Amino acid sequence: MPATEFFRTARRILPARKTIAAFLGGIAVALGVGAIAAGHGLADGMHGHASSTQHSPDEMNRHIEHMLKHFYAEIDATDAQRARIEPLVKQAATELMPLHDRFHASHADALNLLAEAPDRAALERFRAGQMQAMDQASRRLTQLIADVSDVLTPTQRKQLAEHIAEHHHLGRG
Repeated sequence: MPATEFFRTARRILPARKTIAAFLGGIAVALGVGAIAAGHGLADGMHGHASSTQHSPDEMNRHIEHMLKHFYAEIDATDAQRARIEPLVKQAATELMPLHDRFHASHADALNLLAEAPDRAALERFRAGQMQAMDQASRRLTQLIADVSDVLTPTQRKQLAEHIAEHHHLGRG
């Protein structure tokens, strides 16, 4: 594909992917990626539990199914689309769960570093490790967004974008 065609295609699909990213970001919280913030004490975990609360695979699946039900209703997903999307999201959840656990464990590490005398090298190693884990989570979420985007029609992506903009006040300065 020539470079100009690539950039034209990217400009055309990028807004839809950003919108889907925003919606799937909500799903990501259910998947445990919210632990990035929770691990730093910035947010509670899933369902308002304390960030140290561990969630069973059954709890995670129930939460994912609940969020997907709303997602499906909003875009009027077909049974075929549902059959394709659900395994994509659940597989991502399975792959992201170790990162969830890693962020929970890193919270204690951060507190220990804070309590000790400043060790800039240790703080930098901690920061680099956190960034590596966030990059890994971001890459997996990007893959999920692309996979789900492939399943949706342009009309569904537009409906989703409008719904998210309306409910999350996106694009308002």
